[in-house]
Amino acid sequence: MLKPSSPLDTVPDNPATGTRPAPPPELCDVRHTSAEVVEPIRRALVSVRAAEALAATFSVLGDPTRVRLLDALAQQEMCVCELAELVDSSESAVSHQLRLLRSLRLVRSRRSGRLVFYQLDDEHIRRLLDQGRRHIEEETGVQEGDAAARALAAARERGEGAA
Repeated sequence: MLKPSSPLDTVPDNPATGTRPAPPPELCDVRHTSAEVVEPIRRALVSVRAAEALAATFSVLGDPTRVRLLDALAQQEMCVCELAELVDSSESAVSHQLRLLRSLRLVRSRRSGRLVFYQLDDEHIRRLLDQGRRHIEEETGVQEGDAAARALAAARERGEGAA
C-alpha cells in the first residue's frame, strides 16, 4: 500500500468545487525532492548521537537561572556561595544546577580548600552565550547591561578578558 506523501493526500476533493483545499503555508504545493540537493546535505548532516547531545545542551540552556549562572561564569570564575548570592538562590539549588551543567561539560570545577570554584568549561560556551545574546538583541531590541559590561564583552572578544 502506498503511503500518502502529505496530509493533503488523505483529504478528499471538495464535492461542491471539485478541488482540494489549499495546503498550509508551511508546505509546498507539490512534493518534490532533488537528489542533487538532498544527498550532499544528508552526508554532512549531524549524526543522531551528536544531535541528541546538542539538543540536551540547548535544553539545559532553556532555564533562565542556568543561563544566568553561565553568564556570571563567562565573566569570572566563582564559588558556589557567590553564585548563589548572584542568582538569589540557595547554595544547594545552585550546586544542583552546576552539577547538571558539569555533566554536559558546560562548566568545570576545582576545589581550593573548603571552597569549590566553577568556570566555563571552554571558550566555545562563552561564544555560544555571546551569540545568543547578540541574536536576542538584534531580534528584539533587548539590550542589557551598562557601559562597563559592554566594555568587558568587547575586551573578551579582543582576547583581553578573563578566561
